[in-house]
Amino acid sequence: MSDCIFCKNLPKVLENDLAYALYDIKPISSGHMLLIPKRHHESLFESTPEEITAVFELIHQAKAIITKERKPDGYNLQANCGRVAGQIVMHAHVHLIPRYKAKG
Repeated sequence: MSDCIFCKNLPKVLENDLAYALYDIKPISSGHMLLIPKRHHESLFESTPEEITAVFELIHQAKAIITKERKPDGYNLQANCGRVAGQIVMHAHVHLIPRYKAKG
């Protein structure tokens, strides 16, 4: 898809044959990453088993990076599938969102 932002050559943090990871440009929290299958398709439900495996391999690697660099207290994994579910970019992706305890 020529107009899909995720199909462009974006700065990658991690990559394998079928997927890549990058930092979200509008992060919910510090260290928020996106894990994205390389093949353009709209919903995670359209991903092949191999693509799902590739994304989850990167999730584990991304979590290790975030844990080492930012030491969050927890994580959310989130996949919005469809506009009504909050999906903004119509290319399958998973959010890895680090969560931090409120200080004070």
